[in-house]
Amino acid sequence: MHVVVLASCSMNTKNNIQVVEANMNGSTSSFSQTKNGITLSAFASTYEYNEAEIKLKNPDIKIPQTAGKVSFSFQVDHYALGNQTPDAESKLCANSAKGQHIHYIIDNQPYKAFYISDFDDALTEGHHTILAFLSRSYHESIKTKKAYILFNMDVIGKAEITGTLTNLKAQHLFYSRPKGEYVGNDTKKIMLDFYLVNTTIAENGNKVKAIINGTEFILADWKPYTIEGLPLGENTIQLQLIDKNGKLIPGPFNDSGLRKIILKTEEPIVPKN
Repeated sequence: MHVVVLASCSMNTKNNIQVVEANMNGSTSSFSQTKNGITLSAFASTYEYNEAEIKLKNPDIKIPQTAGKVSFSFQVDHYALGNQTPDAESKLCANSAKGQHIHYIIDNQPYKAFYISDFDDALTEGHHTILAFLSRSYHESIKTKKAYILFNMDVIGKAEITGTLTNLKAQHLFYSRPKGEYVGNDTKKIMLDFYLVNTTIAENGNKVKAIINGTEFILADWKPYTIEGLPLGENTIQLQLIDKNGKLIPGPFNDSGLRKIILKTEEPIVPKN
C-alpha cells in the first residue's frame, strides 16, 4: 500500500505564511530496497499527533529585522516540547534525550533543534526562507497541515538586500535527516526524513530521489525511511525532488546538495584534567 497525500494551499496574509494541508493515509508501506549493500526501508508506523499545531507569534515578518540576534516566539498546541515520544524506545534509532522539539531550517541549511517555543537565532542580512515544523523526539517530522509553517523574512544590514524572494506557493523539498554524528548502536539504523511543501509524491507523479553514497533510490511515499548497511566513517546523502520523467523540479531547495554524516563505533574518551 502506498501513501496518498492530499494537499491544498492557503495563505495567511497577515503573517505571509504559506500553509499546506497534508494528510497521510495508509502508513504501512512495505517498501524495502537493497543496492550496493545499502538497504532503504519504510520506517515503522509511528505515534501520531494529528492535532499538533505550531504558529509564529513573533517577530512580525512584515517588518524587516536587523542583522544579528533575532528573537522568535512560537505557539505550540496539542504537543509537548521536551517530552519523550511514547514509542521512542521501540524505534531503535537515534533519539534525543531532550525530547520532542522544533526543527528550525533557514534557507535549507542543516536544521537547528529547539526544545522550547521561544529562542534566538543569529541572522545575516538578506532574504531568508524559514521552515519550522514539529518533530518527535527521534527526529521524525509531523507531516500534517498544522504542524509546520513556512515564511520569508527580510533581514537588513549595511548592504542593500539583493536576490529574489522564495515563491512560497511553489513546490519545495526540504532536507531534514540524517544529520551529524551517529555512535554505537545508533549507526545500525539511520532515519532519513524530509519535508514536502505544495507537492505530493506518487508512483505516477513527482518523486524524491535519494542518493546515498552514490547509490540512487526512488521514493514515492512521503514518510521517513530507515537506512541500514552504512560503513563507519563519512557517508553522504543527497535528496532531489524530481518529476514523473525523472527531471529535477526547479526550486531553491529541491536539490539538497551533498550532506555528510559520520558513523563511529563509540565516543572518544576525553582525559580528565
